[in-house]
Amino acid sequence: MMRHSHTHPHPAPVRPPVAGGPLAKTGGLASALAKSRETTLFVVLILLIVGTALARPQFLNLQNLRDVLLNVSIISLLTAGMTVVILMRHIDLSVGSTVGISAYAVGSLYVAFPHMPVIVALAAGLVIGLVAGGINALLVAVGRVPSLVATLSTLYIFRGADYAWVHGGQINATSLPDAYSRLATGVFFGVPTLALIAIVVLIGLSVYLKQFRAGREHYAIGSNPEAARLAGVNVERRVMSGFLLSGAIAGFAGALWLARFGTVDASTAKGIELQVVAAAVVGSVAITGGVGTILGATLGALVLGVISIALVVLRVSPFWEQAIQGALIVVAIAADTLLARSVAKRMIRKRDHG
Repeated sequence: MMRHSHTHPHPAPVRPPVAGGPLAKTGGLASALAKSRETTLFVVLILLIVGTALARPQFLNLQNLRDVLLNVSIISLLTAGMTVVILMRHIDLSVGSTVGISAYAVGSLYVAFPHMPVIVALAAGLVIGLVAGGINALLVAVGRVPSLVATLSTLYIFRGADYAWVHGGQINATSLPDAYSRLATGVFFGVPTLALIAIVVLIGLSVYLKQFRAGREHYAIGSNPEAARLAGVNVERRVMSGFLLSGAIAGFAGALWLARFGTVDASTAKGIELQVVAAAVVGSVAITGGVGTILGATLGALVLGVISIALVVLRVSPFWEQAIQGALIVVAIAADTLLARSVAKRMIRKRDHG
């Protein structure tokens, strides 16, 4: 960076702050806006719960709350992995297929090795996800294939491989040991074990993005890839690590999916990638990159999860769930666009006054 400033004395003072990501670029303004979005999401979540409870008091029973936590645990994990990718202006549409093939693979391992330790099963799911993420990483970072095209292709490739392997069969809950099933049925201080596992992973990812240089580089790439490159960020390596992380989380989520539902086949988790993208966008993760948090993405997943259960309790047609998800995506993207324009205008005004 110092060599660059000697060679080009004039642009050097301007470029580095841009590479620092959204906080450096807007002087805390983007941070304040992100916090306000998260607060708004939290208020919406509370209003949804209260409104549904007033209409149907039975909504607030322990079983419904447990179902929301269990369902959202897996979605929130996938959304967190997707967030890391979206922060860099990319997308990973293959997560649903990765979950499906990982769930079936871990189930097959239990059929072959009934006494396999739980930790080995979870590690196997994670490794399968890493392989899938590695394929995406090579296509996008090395092959320069646009992530939308690359991961849409691997979505079909992984799912096709799954269908060819499964060949109409399925894994049943009876093939799984009780210790593995307890990942979903067990509770710790009243909180489902599955939810606790998700919380630990989400906290770890949040700390990685906020406190570690590698995590902050994801934001820098999303804010301005060229400026990030000039500031010394290895963009290709960071993009690869993002896809590897997303794949690993999807594989891990597949292993948890098996524990949650017990029965898996070739169509497991089909179409779930759309829910994941919806949760990320609703959770204030900007599809244009550089802005978003794990907390916001998790709140987005919670909002969609509560809407899903609320519609069942209110006896509303499930077709409305997809319509509501679509409407929320439109609202979230419109809000992001308005906020981005507002920030840009404010920055131009500051520069002109300066």
